[in-house]
Amino acid sequence: MAEISVRMGEMAVSADREIVLVSIGLGSCIGLALVDAAAGVCGLAHIMLPGPGDIERRAASTFADTGVPALLAAVKALGARRPVGVIVGGAQMFGAAGAGRMQVGTRNEEAVRAACKSVNIPIVAAQTGGGSGRTIRVYLADVRVTARVAGGAEGDLHGRSLAVAA
Repeated sequence: MAEISVRMGEMAVSADREIVLVSIGLGSCIGLALVDAAAGVCGLAHIMLPGPGDIERRAASTFADTGVPALLAAVKALGARRPVGVIVGGAQMFGAAGAGRMQVGTRNEEAVRAACKSVNIPIVAAQTGGGSGRTIRVYLADVRVTARVAGGAEGDLHGRSLAVAA
């Protein structure tokens, strides 16, 4: 299997079962996976900021308000009809002292959830908050999403392997 690395402000989509989409080092950023198991289509965005998005100077996927609709359009272009969302990240990386505007992780999560709600994408799993960075992987072979906290083990958040285990 080949990994496609989705860096800050980027997104990728695929229907190729040999691909794994991955975002490493999600601190206050949010990794948003959109998956449609029936269509075999997945997408991943590494969202940095809540918005409003200045898409004249940065990619739409940099911001929650523009990144969520952009990722949705991209997975639909590959045949997704009813994608669901999985979010990872949103950590508080700048200490507990930073209140209000400095709580970028919390603000990012809230903005991604609101943007998903506005386009009718249900968030079916999440691993957010805390003070550690995370990695999200989207395995197209079995339409599975995993998360790993820095220094921890990779665990399933969404996908067929959870349905089998249940």
